[in-house]
Amino acid sequence: MSNDRKAAVWIVGVIAFGFFLHLLSSILLPFVVGMAIAYFLDPIADRLESKGLSRTAATCLILFAFFLASVALLLLLIPLLQNQIIEFTRLVPSIIDAVQTQAQPFLEHWRDELPPVAMEKIREAASTYAGKIGTWVTQVLAGIWSGGITVFNLLSLIIITPVVAFYLLRDWDLITAKVDSWLPRSAAPTIREQAVAIDATIAGFVRGQSTVCLVLAMLYGISLTVIGLKSGLLVGVGAGFISFIPYLGATTGIVVGVGIALFQFPEWTSVGLVAAVFLFGQTLESYVLTPRLVGDRVGLHPVWIIFALLAGGALMGFTGILIAVPTAAVIGVLVRFGLTRYMASDLYSGSDKAKPQ
Repeated sequence: MSNDRKAAVWIVGVIAFGFFLHLLSSILLPFVVGMAIAYFLDPIADRLESKGLSRTAATCLILFAFFLASVALLLLLIPLLQNQIIEFTRLVPSIIDAVQTQAQPFLEHWRDELPPVAMEKIREAASTYAGKIGTWVTQVLAGIWSGGITVFNLLSLIIITPVVAFYLLRDWDLITAKVDSWLPRSAAPTIREQAVAIDATIAGFVRGQSTVCLVLAMLYGISLTVIGLKSGLLVGVGAGFISFIPYLGATTGIVVGVGIALFQFPEWTSVGLVAAVFLFGQTLESYVLTPRLVGDRVGLHPVWIIFALLAGGALMGFTGILIAVPTAAVIGVLVRFGLTRYMASDLYSGSDKAKPQ
């Protein structure tokens, strides 16, 4: 088989596999979560196995500790956040009314200064763009809801995920060895090399970024609670947990936090403290946490991460968001590999001259 035909077979296979995943996106959530749990707990299982524990016993011990810690964390956070969520929902209408009251004089001034034709064009443009933005947000949220937050998926997540995680974690080494045996022998070393690079990229980013999000959630939540901001724990934890999207956590936190602070505190000192918390957190993330815990070795540009998350959410809902970063890591590694091969080839250097017939 020629190289062109081999490449065509691989391309068709990847496209078919992607289309197959898209068709099954509504049922993939527990399997994706179970696979993620098994993937990130596999090093611990290998370590326990090297100390003489059987793979099955190590799997049972690790998963029991993992799910016990997860349930304990939920039981601890849910009561704390429940009251804050209720309080936040009560604050939102009051904040909106206050903003409208403050903005009314400016709107009336513009209305008096601008001619009626210009005001009408501004209203039409604002209405058009607001409609487009609202439609896009609604579609994304509907995709996320239908892709991962339905009752059926929630039940399957609770019931199926532990089973999937157990079998994958127990048989992880057997599965990887079996897949390795299927690789074409001539290309196996190259594929293994790229698989190692993909594994390092995914593990480095997800494990490191998870630690960054946890540190920021604790920093924001505790700091805003000490300042006395209403729903401060909710705002801080939420801003920290969405910090895996570059700059979104601090930006969202400072907008929501400062908005609540302006409504709550009569003096500017407390408002400045709320803003300072998020500015300090963003600075800490950019110059200390991310360089130390994630580093540049993962090779995932922030714009590429944002695009991958939005594309994953639009195509496959919540499941797509979960697999967006691993997919982006795989594509990034393969693109860098392809560029390296291309720049080492005669096609790039132009040294392959036509030979006389």
